[in-house]
Amino acid sequence: MSKGVAITGMGIISAIGNNVAENFDALINQKKGITRVDNIKTIQREEIMVGEIKFTNDELIAQLGLPPENNYSRTAMLGVIAAKEAIAQAGISDIKKYKTGIVSGTSVGGMDMTEKYYYEYLTEKEPQKYIESHHAGDSTQKIAEQLGIEESFVTTISTACSSAANAIMLGARLIKSGKLDRVIVGGADCLSKFTINGFKTLMILSDTFNTPFDEDRKGLNLGEAAAYLVLESDKVVKAENKKILAYVKGYGNANDAFHQTASSDDGDGATLAMKKALKVANLNPSDIDYINAHGTATGNNDLSEGRAILRVFKDEMPEFSSTKAYTGHTLAAAGAIEAVYSVMALQENVIFPNLNFKTPMKEFNLIPQTILKKKDLNTVLSNSLGFGGNCSTVIYSKEA
Repeated sequence: MSKGVAITGMGIISAIGNNVAENFDALINQKKGITRVDNIKTIQREEIMVGEIKFTNDELIAQLGLPPENNYSRTAMLGVIAAKEAIAQAGISDIKKYKTGIVSGTSVGGMDMTEKYYYEYLTEKEPQKYIESHHAGDSTQKIAEQLGIEESFVTTISTACSSAANAIMLGARLIKSGKLDRVIVGGADCLSKFTINGFKTLMILSDTFNTPFDEDRKGLNLGEAAAYLVLESDKVVKAENKKILAYVKGYGNANDAFHQTASSDDGDGATLAMKKALKVANLNPSDIDYINAHGTATGNNDLSEGRAILRVFKDEMPEFSSTKAYTGHTLAAAGAIEAVYSVMALQENVIFPNLNFKTPMKEFNLIPQTILKKKDLNTVLSNSLGFGGNCSTVIYSKEA
C-alpha cells in the first residue's frame, strides 16, 4: 500500500488565466476575472456578473484541433485543456506505463449544448449529436480519450459544489489502497443558462463583485473553469524520480442533511468534514497554516462556514481567505481550482487575499486575510461545500 499521495502535475483554465502560470500571476496581482456575460445570450446579462472564460466555443475547438462534426460540450473542452496541462507538467509521456485512472467532477455536463438546441432537436438532425454528450459522464470520457486512458478506471462524481474535492478524495483513496498507481483528478463546469437561471431563482446571484465574508455581501458570481491534478503513488514517484509539488495529506466528507440548497446554520456538515480530514491527516487544528475557504459570499454559506471554522479551530485560527472573488463560484470545478491555488500557496509560501472585503460580519469576529501575505506554509486546508449539504475538506501538505 502507498503511504503518500503525491501531486506531480497541475492544470487549470479559469476566468483569471488559461494555465497555471497565468492564474498565479492574477492571484498575486489581485486581478479579478469577474465581468458581464459575453458568450451566452441571456436576459440576465445586465443583472449579474460572472467569472467567464473569454474563449468562444469555436476558439476552443480550434485550440484542440477537433473536427467540425465533433459533439464536445464546453465543459469537456475546458476539461481537456486543463487535464493536458497537468499531464505535461507531470512529465508523463506514456500514460499506459502504470495503472492510471481518472476521476472527474461536473454538474453542468453537456447541458450548455442541449439547452442551446432544445427547440431544434425534433426538426434538425445536426444538433441531435449533442444528446449523447449531455450526460455528466461524457465529459470525463472525452478527457480520458484525449489523454489515452482507455481501459482503466474512468468515473464521474456529481455532488454539486463539492464534486471536484470528492474526486480528489477518491483518487487519493485509490492510490492509498493500491488499486491504481496514478489518478488524474479534478473537475470542469461551464456556464449555462440553466445554472444562471437556477441560481437567479434562488436569489443568491450578485449584480456586482462578490464580497466573501463581508457583512454587506449580496451573493455569488457564477464562474466557469476546469482544473486537474496528477496524483501518483510512492512507487511511481520513486521509479520516475518525480518532482513533487505537494501531497494530499487528509480528506473528509460529511452531509448535514439540512436543506436541499442551504447549509445548516451552525455548519454541522463542514465541521464534520474538517474534523475528518484532520483525523485522516493525523493533524491538530493548530497544524493548519492557511484555510482556503469555500466563501461564496452568500448570506447562508459565509455564516455557516464561518461558524464551522470557529467550532473546529476555536482560539487557534489560522489565516483564511476565499479566492472566489477572483474566479466566481465554479460549481463542480471549485474544489479543483482551489486545490491548484492551495498547492500554489504551499509552493510560494503565500496567502492570497480575500478581495472586496470591507465590513466584518456581525455574527462573529472573523476577519479574512485581505492583503497578499508571505508566510512559511506547510499545510493548507481547503473547503468545498455543496448543495444538499454535501461538504468536503481536503488538506494539502509539503510532507507525506
